[in-house]
Amino acid sequence: MGPGRMWHSDRVLEAVLLVGGQGTRLRPLTVTTPKPMLPVAGVPCTEHQIARAREAGVTRVILGTSYRPEVFSEYFGDGSRFGVELVYATEDVPLGTGGAIRHVASLLESGPDDPVLVFNGDVLSGHDIAGQVRGWRENEADVSIYLTRVEDPRAYGLVTTDPEGRVLQFLEKPATAEECVTDQINAGCYVFRRSVIDSIPIGRPVSVERETFPGLLAAGAMVIGFVDVGYWLDLGTPLAFVQGSRDLVTGKAPSPALPGPIGDFLVRPGAEVAVDAILRGGTFVGAGATVGSGAIVDGSSLFDGAMIAAGAHVKDSVIGSGAIVGSGAYLDGVVVGDGADVGPGNELTRGARVWPGVVLSDTSVRFSSDR
Repeated sequence: MGPGRMWHSDRVLEAVLLVGGQGTRLRPLTVTTPKPMLPVAGVPCTEHQIARAREAGVTRVILGTSYRPEVFSEYFGDGSRFGVELVYATEDVPLGTGGAIRHVASLLESGPDDPVLVFNGDVLSGHDIAGQVRGWRENEADVSIYLTRVEDPRAYGLVTTDPEGRVLQFLEKPATAEECVTDQINAGCYVFRRSVIDSIPIGRPVSVERETFPGLLAAGAMVIGFVDVGYWLDLGTPLAFVQGSRDLVTGKAPSPALPGPIGDFLVRPGAEVAVDAILRGGTFVGAGATVGSGAIVDGSSLFDGAMIAAGAHVKDSVIGSGAIVGSGAYLDGVVVGDGADVGPGNELTRGARVWPGVVLSDTSVRFSSDR
């Protein structure tokens, strides 16, 4: 490696998890809980990420929080229960991805040429983290960006690379099909040289995608792409959240933190499921939840204490903590907030959202939406 580019392979690898987002697209689930703390297959998304980082050799993690930071500290504490040292950094005002990374710099213990992993807090991934760090080291890179390929890249930031993997261009959320010059997208996990983090402007909002990375390219820095076509999912929408839970339960998405064996469904201790109820499609049933006689729960996630009454049919939906779905109700692609009550006979289809504590009477309400 070149002068001043020493990397100590025996050094503890640090990671930063950016968990400050409010998750407006996931309301009403995020009215009471920050998006990264929502239980995906019964485990907060952040816990899945910590477990994957620990598996790759990380032993120290800094959580960059903003919205309801106490929820993280109350759950994770000092991290010892999860096999890592946890440190917290809270933004008083949102600083963007780059600003949030810079905000935690004073808490890092890595040397200037050591690698620091950075994860976006709303991604479920099975990519080769250790392989990404290895590629960063072998290329003497300043930054490595995890890239994946998607069929329709228009909703994401595109990243073009040369045949050797060096990043050539960033294109944020192309407006037209003609602008989709690649199917490679920024998948939300980075390896930064510590000194690069220190060079990000402090105390103001900074976007890594629009400012930091293009600036590095303009300065001739070594920015490489690490392409991995393994499992990847952005959990930013209710239907994606349901899919992530389903994929974890069935084993399509890997996580050392999954609280049970993979299969067609996963039922946590303390839940009660009637013998003639049907669970399928990667359904998750949380602790203290109940599923009544003849009910069908297909590809759905039931948070702790949720109740599905006799004869109800719940498909591709999220049912919040303590929420009730009445007898004979039909839900398909629905989000029901904590403590809500969907009365008997109601029919709610794709896009319906029931806010926490709302009570829908048993007057056979029909609601559908393409949102």
